[in-house]
Amino acid sequence: MNAFVVDTNVPVVANGKSEQADPDCVIACIDRLGAIVANGIVVLDDTMQILHEYMSNLSMSGQPGAGDAFMKWVWSIQADEGRCERVCLRPRSLESDDFSEFPDDVDLGTFDRSDRKFVAVALASRKRPIVLNAVDSDWARSYRVLARYGIEVSFLCPQHVCP
Repeated sequence: MNAFVVDTNVPVVANGKSEQADPDCVIACIDRLGAIVANGIVVLDDTMQILHEYMSNLSMSGQPGAGDAFMKWVWSIQADEGRCERVCLRPRSLESDDFSEFPDDVDLGTFDRSDRKFVAVALASRKRPIVLNAVDSDWARSYRVLARYGIEVSFLCPQHVCP
């Protein structure tokens, strides 16, 4: 089974809640989330920062959209080690969005602080997960630098964020 770190923009797009996402992008996100639910592993942090971000943007009921269904699934499998890897993140400072696992690299100095948890989780994982992105341009601007650290980013909607 492949492992994935899923940026929140993917299930948000799958819910049809992103103005910049075209129908092909929505379908790509729905399809990928469905594939993860069917046969994938999701990687989360031990402090639930990713889950809290999901909960702020998605419905725990699993309805009405595919992104909400993904949220409900993640919540239900978070303790299942066969479907969810939980990794420990170490704060670098008092700021909750700065982690020792995030590369100390000047080329990542402007990387969105709210997305750093996804990078840190990917680097802390033993499973070498693929990071999924739909419409967030930060990943496109930094994908070469992230690749130097072994992070693979999958652009589900390259028409919106062409690397």
